[in-house]
Amino acid sequence: MSIIRPWKSQNLSEIRLLAAPSEASGVLAAEKAAKSMQPLFFEPVLKRARWGGVRLASLLGKPAGPETDYAESWEIADHGADQSRVSVGPLQGLTMEQLVRDHGRALFGAGAELTQFPLLIKYLDASDWLSLQVHPNDAQAKTFDPSENGKTEAWVIMEAAADSRICAGLLAGVSAQDLRQAIAAGTVEDCLHMLPVHAGDCVFVPAGTVHALGPGILLAEIQQQSNLTFRLHDWGRVGTDGKPRPLHLEESLACTDFDRGPVEPVSPRIVEEHGEAVEELVRCPWFVIRRRVAARPFVVPPDGRFRILLTVSGDGVLRSDGQEWRIVRGSTVLLPADRVDVRVLPRQSLTVIEVLPF
Repeated sequence: MSIIRPWKSQNLSEIRLLAAPSEASGVLAAEKAAKSMQPLFFEPVLKRARWGGVRLASLLGKPAGPETDYAESWEIADHGADQSRVSVGPLQGLTMEQLVRDHGRALFGAGAELTQFPLLIKYLDASDWLSLQVHPNDAQAKTFDPSENGKTEAWVIMEAAADSRICAGLLAGVSAQDLRQAIAAGTVEDCLHMLPVHAGDCVFVPAGTVHALGPGILLAEIQQQSNLTFRLHDWGRVGTDGKPRPLHLEESLACTDFDRGPVEPVSPRIVEEHGEAVEELVRCPWFVIRRRVAARPFVVPPDGRFRILLTVSGDGVLRSDGQEWRIVRGSTVLLPADRVDVRVLPRQSLTVIEVLPF
């Protein structure tokens, strides 16, 4: 049994052979189609920003450079030019866009007719405050950019400093006029619901929620496939050119849900899956998030849906169809809908975030 490590450079000849226009390639393609798709690992797409840090590399093993402002690692992305690319296996080198186009049935299951992978999965490292921002819902997003989706998201806090805080929603009763006046007067924090966060917290941030991450936080983010963000306030900072960064006041106010009020960390509920108890953190129209803390092996059987596994602590081995892959903190793997049983073997204790389509 071979152990395959994600991101290891491998020969692409098998992919080229399967794509060759010949009778042999047709036979190989037919044989491949008869098989289930193996777990998919991807090369991360790294993003730098002024609020980033070094922990994506130092704690999660991402291939960052020497700079100290790596902010986001896009683990699974299908957003224009930002494309996840398979890092190992028979589909190595294919982008997510190509997987959706050419292997959609295996990826999503029978009856799913999607032209874009619906979720964007990230790790974020915040060493400073992010801007105060809000995201549109699906209908609003189309009015600003027909190619975009709304952005409902959830954060699973992996690490937080003792004094780390976030903004999650407005105080009860704050109106659009109140918020507009507070921004003009420089007193916007009087309108915000600020709260401390700790490792293990999960915060659900529906579209329309005013929010911001504070310094000292490392987290996993699960969201709709969207990058549409409106900046409401930037704490008086300037950009690299020495000028204040653009704000989107009218767009932000138009997209803010003023009825939502304060948002608190979720209260997990225990659900049973295949005879085992797991925590369900979020269930919304776009995704379901569960957390599994395991010291013993467990199985993720096929159920006609894709599943994403993020390892947020510990390490172990993922076993499927006679192959093994090492998973460590920061690993992300996509299990296609068309798969055989996947067995996870923790080395000691392993905490995995499981993401499913709703």
